[in-house]
Parts: sequence; C-alpha cells; structure tokens
Amino acid sequence: MPKRVDHEERRAQIAEALIRVAGRQGLHAVGMRDVAAEAGVSLRLVQYYFETKEKLLFYGLQHLTDRFTARVGARLRAAGTAPGPRATVEALLLASLPVDEESRTFHLLYSSYSIMSVTDEALAAQPFIDNPDAAENAVTGLLEQAQASGLIAPGIAARTEAISLLAMTATMGTSILVGQRTPESAISVLTHHLDRIFSPDAT
Repeated sequence: MPKRVDHEERRAQIAEALIRVAGRQGLHAVGMRDVAAEAGVSLRLVQYYFETKEKLLFYGLQHLTDRFTARVGARLRAAGTAPGPRATVEALLLASLPVDEESRTFHLLYSSYSIMSVTDEALAAQPFIDNPDAAENAVTGLLEQAQASGLIAPGIAARTEAISLLAMTATMGTSILVGQRTPESAISVLTHHLDRIFSPDAT
C-alpha cells in the first residue's frame, strides 16, 4: 500500500528549505531549483505545490511568521505563568531582534520580502501581511492594559508609544545585521525606553 502523503508537511518541508537557502544567499537570489535541491525533492514537486516563485516566497513568509509567533510564545512561557504587560511587550520586541541564527534569518527575510514587494508586481499583488497592524494593535492593547492598572503614566499615548517601539526595534534589528551595533546595545536601548514608559514595579 503506498504511503499517504501529508501535503501540509511537504509544504512545510519546502518552506524550511527556502528559509535555509535564503538565509545563506539572500531572498533575491533564491530560485525554485535551489529550494528543490535544498529540500531533497524534484523541481517538479516544488512547482506542483507552489506553481510560481512568488507563491513559494509568500508561503515561506507565512511559515516564517508562524515560527516567530512560536518564538514569542516560548519567551512568554519562560517569563512565568502570568506575565504582565511589560514582560509581554518585552518578549514580543526581543523576539524580533536578530540575536541568534533563527532570529537573524527572520529579520533578514522579512525585511527582504518587504523591500522586494515594493518593486515586484507579482509580490505586490499578494498581501504582504494578512493583518499588517497585528503587532501594533497587540502592543497598544498591552500598554492600554498597563495604563488601566496604573503601571504607566496616564498621559502616555499608548498607540504612539507602540508604533515607536516597533519601529525602533525593526531599525535596530537592521543595524545589528549590518554590524553597526551589537545585540546587547540594542537590548539596552529597548530596556531604557521600556523603563521610561513603565513604572519601576511593573512586570
């Protein structure tokens, strides 16, 4: 009896291969043939599942986002059974900094995809992110929750601070990638701004 193929598992296998190759060569240089070789499957199989390079890249980005979500979850579990707003915000921001191989690949590919989608019509035709405001809304909600609990000053503009924190994290992530600053210095800057926003006893 022939072995039943798990199609989602096969797609994930190909997406992981894409992430590995793109992490080494850069997203712009990756072809479907490269991904097939990395995954140990035929080019025809990659084309069967994804049809075009653009569809493969988009699926790879979604897969990468799922891995990022799992990374945030792991940080939250490490913070304890009931992490407060500050610990949750910190986990989300720190998870996106390229401080190890996995987070470096996430930041590199995520940034590369966004830049490529500006000039590539096929990529631009697909939604870059299903919910582009998800992180902003999440951090804003956490800051509003902290505000209601008296953990941050009532005059703090929660959404403005959320936008600032996310933009600063993304920019510092790029500066780490290009060697302008160390992960430690970026974490220190983030900690400084969180200390400014939250009261000293907030967690």
